Amino acid sequence: MQQFCNKQAGFNLIELLAVIAIIGILMAILIPVASNVRAAAYQSQCASNMRQIGMGLRLYADENDGWLPSTAHLGREDSWILALRPYLDDVDEIRICPVDPRIDEMRRRPESTSYIVNDIIFTPEFDDFFRPVGEDFRQIDRLQNPSGTKLAFIQNERRGLNIANDHTHARLWRNNWGAFTHDVAPDRHRAGSQSSDRTHGRSNYLYADGHVSSINAQEIKNRIESGENIAFPPELR
Repeated sequence: MQQFCNKQAGFNLIELLAVIAIIGILMAILIPVASNVRAAAYQSQCASNMRQIGMGLRLYADENDGWLPSTAHLGREDSWILALRPYLDDVDEIRICPVDPRIDEMRRRPESTSYIVNDIIFTPEFDDFFRPVGEDFRQIDRLQNPSGTKLAFIQNERRGLNIANDHTHARLWRNNWGAFTHDVAPDRHRAGSQSSDRTHGRSNYLYADGHVSSINAQEIKNRIESGENIAFPPELR
């Protein structure tokens, strides 16, 4: 009787293979789900950082006659992110995207940030005699459509962390995906590996009214290659 019970309690080879197959299927389902959940959490934290940066920029402008902080292009000797320190208590955490591959180096360099401001807004264009060309949108209330105007992007990790890299070169973006990805990481938030054209994933974008949108990289690529320069205010595209 004891021998019969022991025999009945065991697994034969087919049953064991079936259990292994089921476990494999479950792992194949659960691992991508966990990866997607983790990516979504990081994206949400990054978006929160950018919203707080937007709030800091607005507070700075309110105390400076509506003017946003300048960039290194205008001769600033420190990063625009440091200009927000009086308005953001935890700027040293906010300035770093949680999935920026340069986190350790950035923590050692308080003037650095994962985020890069839109030079169309922050840096007016000048002629050969250093006279402004077109409108100077650094006075934020001049923007006709703040909810459609991007203020900041997530910086491409290949850019250096020196002061000179605190702004985009967005006038080069039209029809040029390579120029865009030189400045911006359009796939910073993704589950899985980076694609060669950086269209696998999403990125966050801060707008002049303070909201943050997450946009698929392929959508941004399509818009840029169609001739739209997403850095310009809508009325100038």
